[in-house]
Amino acid sequence: MRDLHFHHTDKEEVPRTDICSAPPRRHPRPDGQDRYTISEVVAFTGLTAHTLRWYERIGLMSSIDRSHTGQRRYSNRDLDWLDFVGKLRMTGMPVADMVRYAELVREGESTYLDRRELLESTRRDVLTRIAELQDTLAVLDRKISFYGDAGRACEGRE
Repeated sequence: MRDLHFHHTDKEEVPRTDICSAPPRRHPRPDGQDRYTISEVVAFTGLTAHTLRWYERIGLMSSIDRSHTGQRRYSNRDLDWLDFVGKLRMTGMPVADMVRYAELVREGESTYLDRRELLESTRRDVLTRIAELQDTLAVLDRKISFYGDAGRACEGRE
């Protein structure tokens, strides 16, 4: 799923694509030859086939192409979306919010403001978590320093 944006200039309107994550990753195959089986996507992403089917069932992935035999065929666009979903998962965003975001993307450009608000809220949550982790890291650093100093003091007494 890619969000299509338009960059306005004085001269012309040029389509701009939001590829969901930067920098864009290299795809295993070029566009047009990008039909991946679920097994290949499992190997590329580290997700399980169960997770991929679940993402599709709950609406996090939309309209995965099927072969004439009914096998799922993923595209480079699907791989980009899965990469973005992985980033959202790392933020701690609830699955319901990820599904809501996917629904907003499918609804089109009229949802840009809603998407932005959802991402800004997630960004605030991430910044809070980063601050908490920095505080935790400072505590660990003090403890490590204490034990390093204590260990040197003990070695000096032997």
